[in-house]
Amino acid sequence: MLTQIATSEIVKQQRRFFESGKTNDVAFRIETLKRLKQAITDHETAIAEALQADLNKPKFEAIASEIAFCREEIDYALKHIKSWTKPKKVSTPVNLFPAKSQVIAEPLGVVLIVAPWNFPFQLAMVPLIGAIAAGNCAIIKPSEVASHTSNLIADLISKTFNPGIVKVVEGGKETTQQLLAEKFDHIFFTGGTQVGKIIMKAAAENLTPVTLELGGKSPCIVDSNIHIEHAARRITWGKFINAGQTCVAPDYLLVHSSIKEQLLAAMKQCLQEFYGENPANSPDYARIINDNHYNRLSQLLEAGEIVVGGETDAAQRYIAPTIIDQVDWDDAVMQEEIFGPILPVLEYEELEEAIASVNACPKPLALYFFSKDRATQKQVLQETSSGGTGINDTIMQLMSPELPFGGVGNSGIGAYHGKASFDTFSHQRSILTQSFLLDIKLRYPPYEGKLKFLNWLFK
Repeated sequence: MLTQIATSEIVKQQRRFFESGKTNDVAFRIETLKRLKQAITDHETAIAEALQADLNKPKFEAIASEIAFCREEIDYALKHIKSWTKPKKVSTPVNLFPAKSQVIAEPLGVVLIVAPWNFPFQLAMVPLIGAIAAGNCAIIKPSEVASHTSNLIADLISKTFNPGIVKVVEGGKETTQQLLAEKFDHIFFTGGTQVGKIIMKAAAENLTPVTLELGGKSPCIVDSNIHIEHAARRITWGKFINAGQTCVAPDYLLVHSSIKEQLLAAMKQCLQEFYGENPANSPDYARIINDNHYNRLSQLLEAGEIVVGGETDAAQRYIAPTIIDQVDWDDAVMQEEIFGPILPVLEYEELEEAIASVNACPKPLALYFFSKDRATQKQVLQETSSGGTGINDTIMQLMSPELPFGGVGNSGIGAYHGKASFDTFSHQRSILTQSFLLDIKLRYPPYEGKLKFLNWLFK
């Protein structure tokens, strides 16, 4: 573990590099992003192996949801960075004539990125891409829980970058606390709500702005007017990818009573198609990250009536993809974000009833609604609030760089992906340039006789 002095020196080193002005050069940022992309490509096999070691993540999921995702994000930033960094001319009110106005995006400085363990590579790299594109220096604190991926990130970054530009600091809670004691220009945290509160409290000591990507119980409302097979497949995939350890996984189902049995039967069939008769033997099904999370999730299996799954193996940290019916809102499985392969099912009769149930909970990171009816789609969008929303699909709202990703209320502060990442790590600096051609004396004392014209001017 680093000492506080060593941690302070790392921050000072980055501060000195930032103050050199090198990161202000857009060409420098482009070259830095290209080097990161090449490093990811060169280490693709090692990244997949680390993710497999930490989470038993299938190589397909490792590439699709982590490695390729990062490369696509870099490509998007490279394509747009020149337009993002170009000064934006804006209109100037007539009362400021003959001034001109513009807004420029300038880098914040030295930023801290604290990454989680569930998508440990992607959720460290994607914020970094935005930080680099915006012209910042960055310190990354990977999750020690995903130790293999943390080690890999540290190795990849140290081989690729001057530590004055990007530096990885590994360690546990004490290391995070040491970093939080330093003055940063922005802190980007992905993780749980309780730790998010600790991050925000520490940031407040230095008036450091934060982006908090948290979570919550993301509901999935299923109307009676759906395509059963397609809905079942998309919900099943979205819930059980990465063994449910996804911040935007459907946390629970609110299903119209008339189609509940039909939907659950279709989802059981999907599970068999995806993972076979025994998912424990499937090469495509992940494992729970550690014993603490395994024990917590195992206790949640006691609620309701298991429709499918329920099998566990502590030695493998295996929990079968599980669907639980006959769940009550007071059950333990409905009191916290599940973050695992357990899907509780509740039913409703009227859509207003489902909406009221969702609105009685803190605003979620994601909300999913399945229906062919556009009027009911519009109703759900108008009468609920969430960080993001998927209509007739799950998870995929993350895949578009044109869509900002972030929470609202308890599910987070701020957003990123695509230009939203660039904006998060930039300061929008307003600039008014006045001319010496003339100097209108209206604003200067004495004011006698000027009020009538002033009122006209602002009318």
